[in-house]
Amino acid sequence: MASKRPKADVVIVGLGWSGALMAEELTRAGLNVVAIDRGAWQDTSTHTPPAVDPDELRWSSRKELLTPPRDNTLTFRNRLDQVAVPQRDYGIFELGKGVGGAGFHWAGMAWRFSPWDFEVRTRTIERYGMERAEDGELQLQDWGITYDELEPFYDRFERIAGISGTAGNLNGEIKAGGNPYEGARTRDYPTPALKTLRMMEIFNDATNEMGYTPFTIPAANLSEPWVNPLGVAMGACTYCGFCLAYGCGNYSKSSPQACIFPALMRRPNFSVITKACVTRVNKAADGETVTGITYIDEGGREIEQPADIVCLTAFMIDNTRILLNSEIGQPYNPNTREGVVGRNFSFQTISGTHMWFENEQINPFVGAGALGSQIDDFNGDNFDHSDLDFIGGAGILTLSRDGLPIARAESLPEGSPRWGQGFKQAYAKYYQNYGILFNQGSSMPTRTGYLDLDPNYKDKFGVPLLRLTYDYAQNDRNMAAFTMERSNEIARQMGASHITPFNYADKPFTTAKIASDHVIGGVPMGADPATSAVNPWLQSWDAHNLFVVGASAFPNNAGYNPTGTVGALAIRTARAIHERYVQNPGPLAES
Repeated sequence: MASKRPKADVVIVGLGWSGALMAEELTRAGLNVVAIDRGAWQDTSTHTPPAVDPDELRWSSRKELLTPPRDNTLTFRNRLDQVAVPQRDYGIFELGKGVGGAGFHWAGMAWRFSPWDFEVRTRTIERYGMERAEDGELQLQDWGITYDELEPFYDRFERIAGISGTAGNLNGEIKAGGNPYEGARTRDYPTPALKTLRMMEIFNDATNEMGYTPFTIPAANLSEPWVNPLGVAMGACTYCGFCLAYGCGNYSKSSPQACIFPALMRRPNFSVITKACVTRVNKAADGETVTGITYIDEGGREIEQPADIVCLTAFMIDNTRILLNSEIGQPYNPNTREGVVGRNFSFQTISGTHMWFENEQINPFVGAGALGSQIDDFNGDNFDHSDLDFIGGAGILTLSRDGLPIARAESLPEGSPRWGQGFKQAYAKYYQNYGILFNQGSSMPTRTGYLDLDPNYKDKFGVPLLRLTYDYAQNDRNMAAFTMERSNEIARQMGASHITPFNYADKPFTTAKIASDHVIGGVPMGADPATSAVNPWLQSWDAHNLFVVGASAFPNNAGYNPTGTVGALAIRTARAIHERYVQNPGPLAES
């Protein structure tokens, strides 16, 4: 028999970016909020202060800020006729180990998705016809919202996080220095773009000469001091280069710890329970609402947290797994294409080019997690696909962040010695002369890319593991090959002496290959309950006081990092809860 805690207005499951942003909005509106997180408490001053932060072995190699697979893994297969087996290493699922989630250890790329990304099906039909939208393999659907509807909430997230960048489209006017393909913005970024370093200079010169439009990537690594709307002060980036997989001891990388917790933790109507694993959402007898959640604490005790409103704001695999285990919503069936929970898993389709130069001084030890230049000329639907065998595309970017001395030892041209004096000479030369063109591509949902509960494996609490069935769509394979050729052309224009292209989509998909860690879907949003698990406000179609927030809601993946869109959706949902739902509980959208 589970013990029961006092009832809350709202219980939030997972205190990463989504949970923290929602908790801030809801507590500021006066609601009593309890957050529950699987990890322990962690903050900058005690866990990653400057004295210990730049430690490549501890953070990058041993991944101390990540949840070990033994604590939260899933099973994987490529096809329906295979038996899935558990993932036993980190792979592409790099979950945060403590409070703050992946928002504590992320690199900091803070993109907005393009207007096309939210209406892939509609816009594909309008431009290329119905046949391209329904090719038999793809399962395209719109999000139920437009970019313009989400724009004010992108703006709010960027101001809380202090994002650095240069606007490319300000109220419809194309501005020099920014991304001309982005959706219209109502305001410029709160802080200016980061500095342009040597690898970016080489890339910018070459792509400008080729007629493309390079710009500096928007970053949560702040270019100058910033005080956000919550009154929280942050510092300017020192370009130490230790961002991805690290906390920021300088308080200059945006994270829930740096941006939100200093304000949130002072509010008397907020509390957090750590080291607690939520196993299910509890359904009410009426079948139309939920009554709270059940979790297991660090002592192994089962405890119930009642609440008027439940918000699942965890990592996408956890959101999906909890919903399936709670038997809320119909599980997706790839054979009949019926059901909605588990539907539309997507990854990102990655290709690119490794490059080595002669007699350069790139100084890769100077950098920041999101620092780099990109062109969007081949991203989304920014180019004509009429004569191509795919839809979607990729941002082609170069990075100024990869100066880690241990990891960089692997980045040598083909034929370089791997041991002894020859290796040392090659490493000494090419440490200063290596660069990468990374094509971060879109990923279209397929009929057989989905998540369900594994019939064979369970976790330590007896809850079935989540099972992933997925392989790259042929559409995405074709796109990756196309953008890889574009990156090869750019590498030659940049003057690289050695070029080694790569394409992760030319082989079967595997969770073991860390091409990216931007996994999405499982609880897709939309305007049609036949194809979506949550409505455009991320409210469950099956229980109106349950909201499922995070990358699990994305019906498809774009050629951008997901965090900015996750943050914007979280703020939009929280606003809808305290401005509309609390006054009149019930569905916020018609089914």
